[in-house]
Amino acid sequence: MSHQTFIEQTVRLAYEHTVLRGGKPFGAVLVREGQVIATAVNEVLTSHDPTDHAEMRAIRDACRRLGTPDLSGCVLYASGEPCPMCLSAAYLAKLPVIYHAYGQAEAEAAGLGMCWLYKQLALPAEARTLRLMAQRADAEADSPYAAWMRRPTDENNG
Repeated sequence: MSHQTFIEQTVRLAYEHTVLRGGKPFGAVLVREGQVIATAVNEVLTSHDPTDHAEMRAIRDACRRLGTPDLSGCVLYASGEPCPMCLSAAYLAKLPVIYHAYGQAEAEAAGLGMCWLYKQLALPAEARTLRLMAQRADAEADSPYAAWMRRPTDENNG
């Protein structure tokens, strides 16, 4: 199958989800070696979960099916340009490439854009609308990072 075939599948998922189910118009298809591993649509409106994006759902499903958080041998196809959260998840999953059908301009025109979020992330932390405050735990408490560094390591754990 070709890139065009997979991108058309993502757009069809997004379109059908919007028209038939009243959901947000986003679909994703995750592929490895030409085989579809996972498909998903945006479920934010039904789950009431702001992280329930199509790309996130496809990445989670693919990782479960493949038994690994490493999707470096896969390709993600998305109906729209991924938001910063989905883009971050793609980096964490080590995806090498994302193909998307529609960009930020089209999403903005539909009232679904994320330019505001990209602008917030570009600001210094102290200038963002979401305050990020450090609050240390008890100085005597064992750090979860220290516990992580003490754990036994091997090929399956490290």
